[in-house]
Amino acid sequence: MKEGQQKPIAAQDAELEGLDRLQTDTRGPRNLRKTLVRVLAPLIAVLALILIWQLYVWLGGKRQDVVPGPLDVVATFAQLWDQGTLQQAVWTSLQRGLIGFVVSAVIGTALGLLLAQVRPLRTAFGPLISGLQVLPSVAWVPAAIIWFGLSDGTVYFVLLMGAIPSIINGLISGIDQVPPQFRAMGTVLGASKTELSLRIILPAALPGYLSGLKQGWAFSWRSLMAAEIIAIGGTLGFGLGSLLQRGRDLSDMGMVMAAILMILFVGIVVELAVFAPIERRLLRGRGLLPG
Repeated sequence: MKEGQQKPIAAQDAELEGLDRLQTDTRGPRNLRKTLVRVLAPLIAVLALILIWQLYVWLGGKRQDVVPGPLDVVATFAQLWDQGTLQQAVWTSLQRGLIGFVVSAVIGTALGLLLAQVRPLRTAFGPLISGLQVLPSVAWVPAAIIWFGLSDGTVYFVLLMGAIPSIINGLISGIDQVPPQFRAMGTVLGASKTELSLRIILPAALPGYLSGLKQGWAFSWRSLMAAEIIAIGGTLGFGLGSLLQRGRDLSDMGMVMAAILMILFVGIVVELAVFAPIERRLLRGRGLLPG
């Protein structure tokens, strides 16, 4: 074929199809390797930590009732499972955490949009919201017990006070990063303030909003554990924090370690099963991750 002469359309399509097939063939093994690394790396890290833990128990010379080994903790897990105590504690805490987080997300989103849109309110209440985010949630427990008694109201109040400020600040931070052209375009198209907030600003602020939600979940889970450890008795149910406190009262380090590991496990599962897929989908939809 002479220089400058175009190839037939069929030949061009065949070449493009071959390039696509080559790209797909190379992408498959690469994605498989990435998946294996993503799965195996945490498992190897956990196994390494367990090995270090067991070696410390063998070589540290500590009493077994003070520093139990991994097998001792597994035995405690099995005992608590047979008694039904572990299932009850996990279900109670997870139910409280999810309900409290959903309520926190609704309240935090509404307040965040309001503060972000009304500058005088943000100027007046912004420092207070940041201060509440820094304040340790455990500081609310004594006041909550006086106000609500030993009831679920105490736990939910502490949880809300821990999660809502983080969600508000995350949403405000995401809205601050929205280009002003988006607002101008919505105004030109005749969007009302409500439509501008819900259909333009909020979707554009999703990365920052999602970060605020993740931080809000972390704060709500920590706040829940603090409330369950301190507020025990009355009509309060038996959660993971209560299990941890029971282990301390009985000087049972196996139960203490089992409760700590279960609290950690639930937090990791919620992160990997809920927030990580949403974050990947969001970033992929914006072209920040490969499809």
